[in-house]
Amino acid sequence: MKTVVQYMAVLWIVAGLMGCGVEQGGRPYQDLTYPELRDVALPAVQRVTLPNGMRLLLLEDHELPLVEMSCRMRVGSIYEPADKTGLAEIMGEVMRTGGTESRTGDDLDELLEMNAASVECGINLDSGYASASSLKEDVDLVLGVLADVLMHPAFPEDKLQLARMQYHSVIARRNDSAGDIASREFKKLIYGADSVYAREMEHATLDAITCEDLKTFHSRFYGPNRMILGVWGDFDSKEMVKKIADAFAGWTPVTQTLPEVKTVQYDYPSTVNLVEKTDINQSNIYLGHIGGRMDDPDYFALVVMNRILGGGFTGRLFKNVRARAGLAYSVFGRYSANYDYPGLMFVGCQTQSGSTVKAIRGMVHELEQMVTEKATPEELAIAKESYLNTFVFNFDTTEEVVSRLMTYDYYGYPEDFLQKTKQAVEQVSVDDVFRAAKKHLHPDEVQILVVGRSEDFDESLSALGPEVRALDITIPGPDS
Repeated sequence: MKTVVQYMAVLWIVAGLMGCGVEQGGRPYQDLTYPELRDVALPAVQRVTLPNGMRLLLLEDHELPLVEMSCRMRVGSIYEPADKTGLAEIMGEVMRTGGTESRTGDDLDELLEMNAASVECGINLDSGYASASSLKEDVDLVLGVLADVLMHPAFPEDKLQLARMQYHSVIARRNDSAGDIASREFKKLIYGADSVYAREMEHATLDAITCEDLKTFHSRFYGPNRMILGVWGDFDSKEMVKKIADAFAGWTPVTQTLPEVKTVQYDYPSTVNLVEKTDINQSNIYLGHIGGRMDDPDYFALVVMNRILGGGFTGRLFKNVRARAGLAYSVFGRYSANYDYPGLMFVGCQTQSGSTVKAIRGMVHELEQMVTEKATPEELAIAKESYLNTFVFNFDTTEEVVSRLMTYDYYGYPEDFLQKTKQAVEQVSVDDVFRAAKKHLHPDEVQILVVGRSEDFDESLSALGPEVRALDITIPGPDS
């Protein structure tokens, strides 16, 4: 009886909520209006440059007795030699696992664990990073560990061997996922297989890396004048600056110039490419061309165009290719832009093998529509609102505030770049989107990549172009 009463109570509540909008003087949700979003008020971040060239960004936050640190180093895999691809990533890992000249990596693990603290390191494509976290009372200890790891890494042979074994396993498994293959090989089509932005670690390049290589790479790129350190949490800024200066005292600035990185050259070839994968019954598809940079004046219009084309459930790709035509399990698209080198323009989907060519034609059609027909006012409004309504989440923690300012500092962008983006997006018009699409989208000059079982396709891929190139994804052996 009690259950029946509870059930009836729920029904009464639901009925009341459903009726309150119109029956009791309310309005349909379509007629609701909201005030304009207020500008985000950012906390003041203090900037200091130490005599050794290290740049500091400090933001006090006394809500919790914690201190967090994050470093950006002017280093990256773009600077490693081609025959030792993987050197930077390995160095970033062994730098931490291998410990320092005075303490092993295992000793550091134990010390940090006992104090509920952490210190981590790594290197990605175009920057190195390190982080540290501790209670306020342990900040001297953890800052000392961070400085020791950055300044005096040991790079022992056993930790290099362990990392090498782990990466050999990663290489061996890299063709297991059709989605991973498609993403990887499409990047090679756009940048070139030998480009620093697309090349892959191989068994042979991994085996070529020595401890001496790690030490040389570290000494060449790591120095205080190549480092930005952000600190946020419960501390006094003046005291923290002194602590950091003392911890990194004696670290000699780097004088070697950075190696030159080749600029991306792209001439918009139209190609059709197939990775034959016979153990799947669906196709993973990418198609597109080179993208742009975030300092392009059209970037703000392209942000809105992105939302119109591939913006989740409201984007044209989802509504037309997936929902209406039923040609894909998932569909996506993006005109991406990077800070200092061109991104990718791509659309893609996962579809059953028997819909492969139809899905490709459907996605190309959506690209063509972007450059031949203007977006509707409704599409523009939804796209802008979806961006602006999530804008505040770029600043909802002190970590995000400091990290974003560090990123802009690292790439030479103005510190208010994101706020300027918001203001510019608010001003984007239908004509702006149409002009940017016509300039930056080339639907008749896309490179098409399909990973799937060709015998099951609805049509031969040759219907899309005069030549279908078979891509070889065989993993070379250690001696290749």
